[in-house]
Amino acid sequence: MKTLLTDLYQLTMAYGYFRSGLMNHEAVFHLFFRRNPFQGGYAVAAGLANAIELIENFRFDKGDLDYLASLKGDDNKALFDKEFLQYLKKLKLTVDVDAVPEGTVVFPQEPLIRIKGNLIHCQLLETILLNSINFPTLIATKASRICYAAKGEPVLEFGLRRAQGFDGGLTASRAAYIGGCAGTSNVLAGKYYDIPVKGTHAHSWVMAFPSEIESFERFVSAMPNNCYLLADTYNTLEGVRKAAKIGIKLKQQGRHLAGIRLDSGDLAYLSIKARKILDQAGLKNTHIMGSNDLDEHIIASLKEQKAKIDVWGVGTKLATAFDQPALDGVYKLGAIRAPKGKWAYKLKLSEQNAKSSTPGILRTRRFFNRNHTAIADCIYDEQLGMPENTQIIDMFDPTRRIKISKTSKSEHEELLHPIFKHGKNVYKIPAIIQSRQRTIEQLDLFHPAIRRFLNPHSYPVGLEKNLYELRTELILKAREMAA
Repeated sequence: MKTLLTDLYQLTMAYGYFRSGLMNHEAVFHLFFRRNPFQGGYAVAAGLANAIELIENFRFDKGDLDYLASLKGDDNKALFDKEFLQYLKKLKLTVDVDAVPEGTVVFPQEPLIRIKGNLIHCQLLETILLNSINFPTLIATKASRICYAAKGEPVLEFGLRRAQGFDGGLTASRAAYIGGCAGTSNVLAGKYYDIPVKGTHAHSWVMAFPSEIESFERFVSAMPNNCYLLADTYNTLEGVRKAAKIGIKLKQQGRHLAGIRLDSGDLAYLSIKARKILDQAGLKNTHIMGSNDLDEHIIASLKEQKAKIDVWGVGTKLATAFDQPALDGVYKLGAIRAPKGKWAYKLKLSEQNAKSSTPGILRTRRFFNRNHTAIADCIYDEQLGMPENTQIIDMFDPTRRIKISKTSKSEHEELLHPIFKHGKNVYKIPAIIQSRQRTIEQLDLFHPAIRRFLNPHSYPVGLEKNLYELRTELILKAREMAA
């Protein structure tokens, strides 16, 4: 059970609600992020499958309750009383959950998950949902960027040995596949998630034999159907020549040298030379895999240098999201109401405009032109609805507006899908290969400029006009009250 995979303040707040008479109040929370990761133009949503599993299995068992009963406050007395622990013992989630499917292209401020239901239930889900969504979304986005740099050539995720623990490694392998990678070296991820597993051999294999050529011969003999030879243990180009000799022998036997791997040195120069050696040996179908601390920027540079690498092994900088270790996902209250009462809309106010939240019971609608290219996303409130003729207003620059007419509304998609209704799962999790395909198809819906690494296009995302005006009104009221 992972119910205690949470921050203590979720439980102290739940206890406070319980003691304050709010235990039967209803609330709406939204999970979203504030900035695109990697200074990019988009993100790829991932992690929903794990979140679903955690919600389905959310309950406090005896061991959990015994541990909570042992916690002490500053006065050395029990932190939680027996009545509250009894409440937790009987707690069964009855929330409604709506979320964007994994592989959906998403943008800042848009709800990735919306939770509606009992206030305490919603509050207790905050940490596990953020933990489930933030890191996978980060890795899926990184993977999609790396795959874009590779221009359709297969990218393999090789990051397990540098990942943050085995659970981080599993999560990264799954998210990287959703983001577009063709396979992983992580065998356990292959078993759990049905991801293709790929691998060659290490330098230690070559070093274990008296000579490099003998190590190649032994490996091919042992693994004739997995013939990728690591060529850079001693002298890269000499290693390639020896691999070519092995390839010629295999060809004479009616078999095939699948590829060589280059893991150090000037990959552009060495791959060009290696390609010539292989081609002269009649091995034009033998691939060249490149590895060695690659990321999207290095791969793009190698492409510009006409490197002859056609398979990419990416490890550390993918599995750890090396240049941005966290997504700034947050979970904010949008509305609350007493039993049989009216919704009271809530927002968090901040001196930083980007940190002021949006009130309401939110949804996101994506609009397309006649060519089915995405043109704008509109965040709107369920109760205010979407008028036939409205405007999408940038919440941080109100001079940026897009008019949506009745005729243009026919081409649109609702991003949030029902996942749980009154605590019951109503969503069938797609096979992981379908989520990967969704990523590819989703990215094709947008202008390629959002995928640029330098100064990407800013895709229009804003609030429906009535929601924008409501948010502004509530901000002004909150500032007056705080003055």
